[in-house]
Amino acid sequence: MQQVTPKKSLGQHFLNDETIAEKIVQSITITDTPILEIGPGMGILTQFLLSQENNNYRVIEIDTESVAYLQNKYPSLPIISGDFLKLNLSEYYPDKLIIVGNFPYNISSQILFKVLENKDMVIELVGMFQKEVAERVASKPGKKKYGILSVLLQAHYDIEYLFTVDEHLFTPPPQVKSGVIRMVRNPDKKLRCDEALFKNVVKTAFNQRRKTLRNSLKSFSFPEAYKADPIFALRPEQLSVGQFEEICLSVERP
Repeated sequence: MQQVTPKKSLGQHFLNDETIAEKIVQSITITDTPILEIGPGMGILTQFLLSQENNNYRVIEIDTESVAYLQNKYPSLPIISGDFLKLNLSEYYPDKLIIVGNFPYNISSQILFKVLENKDMVIELVGMFQKEVAERVASKPGKKKYGILSVLLQAHYDIEYLFTVDEHLFTPPPQVKSGVIRMVRNPDKKLRCDEALFKNVVKTAFNQRRKTLRNSLKSFSFPEAYKADPIFALRPEQLSVGQFEEICLSVERP
């Protein structure tokens, strides 16, 4: 069977190690839930996902050459030919779903933000990202890589960095290592403050991450007594999700 040519414009790096592929699929913890695989390429994860006999498993692939290859190799596989970032998930999934994949590096952050937008539907994600992105998502407060994505996703998901994948296991080899993470929706994690305000405060703080919160959050109004709180002497990477919530609860509304 003719091979698919990896396309740089789509950020394609095809994993060619079946042991790693099987390990990724085995990292899924939730059962009896529909699965959507993003960017299957030549189906190295697909073969193991199909063996799970999930009655509601489909893939979405933007590369027409990959779509033709997969249709030939797996005739019964439901394939959505299109762009995940433009996909209306509710058209295919009335309730919950799991997302899995070896995600294109050039849209990995956009995929995560879309998952965040659909957090009440996406109850688990297992996937491979550029190692730096994977570490950032799973990073804890006090670490240099802890940032906007860390806080926003950890406000709703329990996130675990699973393992690292070396460059030579891909075709073509990327210039960086990859990392596999698992995100599981935690129903007990509910924001105690307005979500839009929470996002605004987190993004504003990290956009000036070298400044203390007293300086980076000047555009927000706080009670005078609260401004003396020691939390304002901290930088954003030192704060937990809960501390960001506390700050949001203290913002004075116009």
